[in-house]
Amino acid sequence: MTTYKRVLLKLSGESLMGEQAYGIDQERLSDYAIQIKEAVALGVQIGIVIGGGNIFRGLSGAAKGFDRVKGDQMGMMATVINSLALNSALTAHGVKSRVLTAIRMEPVGEFYSKDKAIETLEKGEVAIFSAGTGNPYFTTDTGSSLRGIEIEADAMLKGTRVDGIYTADPEKDASATKFDKISFDEIYNRGLKVMDLTATTMCKENNLPIVVFNMDEKGNLLKVLSGANIGTLVHV
Repeated sequence: MTTYKRVLLKLSGESLMGEQAYGIDQERLSDYAIQIKEAVALGVQIGIVIGGGNIFRGLSGAAKGFDRVKGDQMGMMATVINSLALNSALTAHGVKSRVLTAIRMEPVGEFYSKDKAIETLEKGEVAIFSAGTGNPYFTTDTGSSLRGIEIEADAMLKGTRVDGIYTADPEKDASATKFDKISFDEIYNRGLKVMDLTATTMCKENNLPIVVFNMDEKGNLLKVLSGANIGTLVHV
């Protein structure tokens, strides 16, 4: 038995780099595909949003002189590349999946709609949501919140490089302590950067809990789905 029947899994594009400085590490991609396959085998319905930071990040481009709208559009295309890579890796491991794009670009992917997404999930296939919300000025975290709410997910699982939410950045502050659970309000009050404010507010207002965990450790996705006390649960 699993704690969640349908989830929105948010993956970090930067994590896809593995030990590389740029691009997609095939071993890391395969690890993710195997973990997702194990979850699907348990009957969990999985929608996925993956970032594009391993290829291009719109905000970084804007800081270097890119037009913000064009930069964000480039970031959206980066998420499509990562989504196609994950789709290919899942196929190689015998998992059916479908790439849905927020911007029309058939035959690269099918144009997103809630009905199409839920139909995909109910067939036991993985739905990969790419191109963010299709609009500039919105992050993939916000895209994840939106898709998670639309598909009526039980929770958003945010796979990162750290094992939860801390009082400070554990990579910079050795005294940082980890939360097992934390409310959305406490995140606001402490000024913690779990996701951007828009994404966090959407989850709070629509009662979509978030579990932040380390996706890079093999087997962690199954542990989260099974209700193991790893990561940090963000609740209303």
